[in-house]
Amino acid sequence: MSIQRVSSKWAKTLVLLRNRQIEANIPLTMKYSQDALIEMLNEHTMVYIKPDIGTYGNGVMCAERITEPFDFNESDQTVLQERYVLKSGTSIEEFTSTADLHRAIRNHIGKKVYLIQRGIHKLKYNDRSFDLRVLTQKTPKGKWETTGIVGRVAGKNKIITNYHGGGTVKMLDELLAPHASQREINLLEKQLNALGEETAKQLQKKYPKLKEIGLDVAIDTNLYPWILEVNTLPAIFPFKKFFKDKSIYQRIERYAIAYGRISAPRKEGKRKKKA
Repeated sequence: MSIQRVSSKWAKTLVLLRNRQIEANIPLTMKYSQDALIEMLNEHTMVYIKPDIGTYGNGVMCAERITEPFDFNESDQTVLQERYVLKSGTSIEEFTSTADLHRAIRNHIGKKVYLIQRGIHKLKYNDRSFDLRVLTQKTPKGKWETTGIVGRVAGKNKIITNYHGGGTVKMLDELLAPHASQREINLLEKQLNALGEETAKQLQKKYPKLKEIGLDVAIDTNLYPWILEVNTLPAIFPFKKFFKDKSIYQRIERYAIAYGRISAPRKEGKRKKKA
């Protein structure tokens, strides 16, 4: 049984933008260029630059525009000056112009296709940013169902939250408890479930053999969910390894077996009778 995978983030973004309901949850995203960099940083203080095709957060960079007062002693006038900070992995570079910033980014990406996306100021957990992975799967009856939500907290001095990049896994309630009431958390969870299912239905219009997707979702300070990207080969091990409620993974596994992602566990053979 074939399961469709789509590597290009840009291709998936274009499909999702055709749906007005989903479009409202997607940060402004463009193909990377110097013009796009200047345009976005003029409008926003932070952007993310990410490879069109890539996994585990490899190659992701964050650029910030920082505006500071600069004093002229002679006239006692204060003017504003801007500098730009580029974060990649744990390294930090500073520049005084977008032209220099662009050259540094080009040195990192070479001729590969990259995207630039408006940065979302995420909620934090213990002073570290986090996002959510929303897993949505095809049921054995052929319907889309969101089967799990897990949080990922960025490693120290890291801009990515991916587990393979040093991030840690936390439960949704634990991450949101300092920022929202239980009622607000429950409402957001329902919204995320629906968002996962609507996103899957929209992508299926273009890619009919999709069976599972994983949404990477940022939650801003207004508890608004933003889809950062969609993965068509989502990891399911966090739901087995970190969830105390084993029924959650059991359902995920049952669906994954039904559409061919994983094989059914082997049953132990009958014990041989003693001679």
